[in-house]
Amino acid sequence: MTSPPDSLDGWLDGCAAPALAEALRAMAGACASIASTLSRASLGEMHGEEATANPHGETQKTLDLVCDRTIGAALERCASVAAWASEERAVPVVSERHGASGEYLVAVDPLDGSASAVSNGAVGTIFSVHRHPTRGTTPGEAGFLQPGRRQCAAGYAIYGPETLLVVACGDALATFARDGRAGCWRAVDRTACVPAETRILSINVSNQRFWEKPVQRYVAECLAGTDGPRAVEFNMRWIGCMVAEVHRLVTQGGVYLYPRDARVPRRAGRLRLLYEAAPMAYIVERAGGMAVTGTQPLLDVVPDTLHQTVPVILGARGEVERIVAYHAEPHENLHWPLFKERSLFVTPTR
Repeated sequence: MTSPPDSLDGWLDGCAAPALAEALRAMAGACASIASTLSRASLGEMHGEEATANPHGETQKTLDLVCDRTIGAALERCASVAAWASEERAVPVVSERHGASGEYLVAVDPLDGSASAVSNGAVGTIFSVHRHPTRGTTPGEAGFLQPGRRQCAAGYAIYGPETLLVVACGDALATFARDGRAGCWRAVDRTACVPAETRILSINVSNQRFWEKPVQRYVAECLAGTDGPRAVEFNMRWIGCMVAEVHRLVTQGGVYLYPRDARVPRRAGRLRLLYEAAPMAYIVERAGGMAVTGTQPLLDVVPDTLHQTVPVILGARGEVERIVAYHAEPHENLHWPLFKERSLFVTPTR
């Protein structure tokens, strides 16, 4: 029986190979289950913290682990998934049944912005799908260390007033809303497009004193409004959940910055490349936007480790190009040497 063309199943039938569609359906099912869990989190007393930490040393919340287990169970049942890596786990999980035969590897941030859940703020799930490079063998960490440009698909769910799922597959991009009565995802928008210019700026200004000079310059020019060199007024937004920030960006336009800062000088940015930066860059670029670290395209960064972090700047092409140009000006005196290929630092000379 053919799936309705306005459903997620119908859309996947038209743009994804069967095995890839199966992996994406597994993630969509997990997101639907997570939405149900979140709707009763207070009743189930799930807003606490655990006595464990994730690979970055951050205390894990109960909801983080519940969502991680939900996704793991869905992917274990999926014959096309060989293994998955989670922001909440130190090493990838190899499927007991499909580790050698599965065609794809999945990277997930089970509950992005989980700190906002206790105040009933918007939270989300981010996922990325890569082809298993050595199918027929058990995948290890190395299989996940692929640049974002090799992603087969990426997506996110946003759990807000309604539950939405945004999926990018190849060159196609579509948004679906969860229809709880019918138990399915229905297409609501297939024309997400980031305008080339914007007057919406998303950045956490509390970190301003730690930013590199090119970012300080850009933000100062925006905040100066009509009295500054841009001669226009900007609106500033900050939610604290990347999924919510990016969803506003692909629906209303804007530029989002989580730049490198000096709080941990040798740490390259704050967002996880595999679980946050690369999948969101993939989506934003398919919506007509641009995604960079500040000095190179995000989708070209090759991960060195499973939990590598990077600076993230994405959104309206005109604004991102301006920020890149500011980074390229030699008189800006960057605090750190620029990235080289594979995100290795150049050793500064004295």
